[in-house]
Amino acid sequence: MPVPRQILRKSARVLLVDDRDRILLYRALRSIKDPHYAWYTPGGGIQPGETPCVAAARELREEIGHEVAPDALGQIVATSAGDWIRNDGTPMRSEHSFFFLRVPAVHVDVSGMEKHERSLLDVFRWWTSAELRATGDCVLPTDLADLLEFLLSGEVSPEPVVMSWDRQVMRPRTSLL
Repeated sequence: MPVPRQILRKSARVLLVDDRDRILLYRALRSIKDPHYAWYTPGGGIQPGETPCVAAARELREEIGHEVAPDALGQIVATSAGDWIRNDGTPMRSEHSFFFLRVPAVHVDVSGMEKHERSLLDVFRWWTSAELRATGDCVLPTDLADLLEFLLSGEVSPEPVVMSWDRQVMRPRTSLL
């Protein structure tokens, strides 16, 4: 039996931070077949013809009802990539691009989110970096507290920081220190 060909899925995600230096994450099932939850940043797949910043702005509007112009997202601040197996056995490769956006306050409105996505998530929450470090919950990417502290320090990296994939050890191309 032939091995299925790996599918590439590129996504754009937003590190949405409020005026109290907290990041917005949502908790969702990792997949339909995996009954474990993880915390994620808003974002999703890049559609054909979209740039990462256009996709990120669209995803913010669809997932939390927040309107932002794509150019307001600035440059990609971090990336992560890794391989996984979809529920149907298809090998996948995900490549995530992360943008950083400060907002004064956001009221989450999931009415624009796809029904399937809404069925997997159960709650949104604002987190401090200290809370991210202290939690026993799965937060993806796993190096999010480090990245958040780096970005909140006001430093700007000329290249996106390379984050670990899922639970692997971080191998940054650009130092967070």
